[in-house]
Amino acid sequence: TYRHILSPDTRDADISRPYPFYLAYPMENDPRKLGEVNNWQVEWKWDGIRGQVIKRSGQVFIWSRGEELVTDKYPELMYEAASLPDGTVLDGEIVPWKEGRPLAFAELQRRIGRKKVGKKLLSEVPAAFIAYDVLEFGSHDIREQMLGRRREILSQVLSTHTGTRLIISPVVTMPTWEMLETLRQESRQRGVEGFMLKRLDSVYRVGRRRGDWWKWKVDPLTVDAVLIYAQRGHGRRAGLFTDYTFAVRRGEELVPFAKAYSGLSDAEIQQVDRFIQRNTLERFGPVRSVRPELVFEIAFEGIQPSNRHKSGVAVRFPRIARWRHDKKIEDADTIETLKALLSAP
Repeated sequence: TYRHILSPDTRDADISRPYPFYLAYPMENDPRKLGEVNNWQVEWKWDGIRGQVIKRSGQVFIWSRGEELVTDKYPELMYEAASLPDGTVLDGEIVPWKEGRPLAFAELQRRIGRKKVGKKLLSEVPAAFIAYDVLEFGSHDIREQMLGRRREILSQVLSTHTGTRLIISPVVTMPTWEMLETLRQESRQRGVEGFMLKRLDSVYRVGRRRGDWWKWKVDPLTVDAVLIYAQRGHGRRAGLFTDYTFAVRRGEELVPFAKAYSGLSDAEIQQVDRFIQRNTLERFGPVRSVRPELVFEIAFEGIQPSNRHKSGVAVRFPRIARWRHDKKIEDADTIETLKALLSAP
C-alpha cells in the first residue's frame, strides 16, 4: 500500500476522478424577472443525493457530492452503468425509487450509513439515478458546451440504455411562469422539492454561481415550537448554547420532534444563551434542559412518520425561521397540528 501511494502511476485515480459540481442558488425573486420562460430548462428538483456516475476504461465509479466514492453502496446503479458508452460522466441525483416514483428521502437514509446493503434492503429501498446533465462524452470534457446541446447528448446516451435505474430527468414545459407556479404547488404530492431553472445557453461551471442555475423550491412547512434542550455549539460558537431541541404540545406534555442549529442572528444567539444560562433546570452531560418559555417558528422541507422518534414523525432539514416573541408556551402548536402536515400538499 505504501509503495502504491508513492507510485507515480496515478492512472487509477485519473479514471475515477469526478468533476467539481456546479451548484444552484435559491430563487430569491419573482421568476418572471428572469425573462422569457422559453429561455430556461425547467426540471423537477429531486430529493436525493447529488452524484456523478462515471464510466471510464470499462470501469464504473459513483461519487456523491460530498466527495465520497459510493459505488459499492449502490450495486443496482453500478450494474446498469456498466452498459454506458465508455468515456461518459453523468451528473444527477441518487434517489430512492420504486414502482415508477420516488420514495421519501428518509427511506434512502436507511441505506446511507450501511457499509454493505443486504438483499432485503435492496428490495425495500431500490435506488435510481436521475440524470440531468452529461459532463463527459466520448472521453471529451463537454462542460463548455451549452446546456441545450448537452441535453441532446444526454438524451442520445440514455435513449440506447435498456435498464430502468438510469433515468433522464424530464423537462417540464409550460408557456408561462404563472402556469409553472401553479404546477409547482404539486411538488410534495409528486415527491419532489420544487423546480430547477437552468438557462439553456449556460455552460457547466464550478461551485455556486449566480445567474444561470436556480432552485425554485416550494415554501417550507412550519410549526411554532418550544425550546426545551440546549447544547453548546462547535468552532467559533463553542462557548455559546447554539444547538437546540424543540417540542410541540401534547396535552400538558411537551414532545420533542426536531433539533435545529441555524436561523438566528448573532445577537439573538447571545440573548438565547443568556436565557439558557439563567433558566437551566437539569444537566445531562453536555445537554441542559431549559425552562420551557421561548417559542420559535421551525421550518422544514418535509415530514414522514417515524417509529424511531417519540413524536412519531421525522422532519427534514429543520431550522429556525424566526423567534416568536409574540407567543407564549400555550400558543405553541400541538402534536396533532404537526401530524396533520403529513398529508400537506
